[in-house]
Amino acid sequence: MERDWFKSSYSQGDNTDCLEVAFTGGTRLVRDSKNPSGPVLTLTVASYRDLLATLKSQ
Repeated sequence: MERDWFKSSYSQGDNTDCLEVAFTGGTRLVRDSKNPSGPVLTLTVASYRDLLATLKSQ
């Protein structure tokens, strides 16, 4: 299934290490932007919010 993946607006340039995220119903998918065919982390919406909150607090 084709998904709409996006990178953060904070990502700059083509060689930036960053993650891509796709929203799918009740889950959020996360992958390495440099390895789009690699593993995908599947998170619930609540877990994704917790992850973002933790990253913002660092």
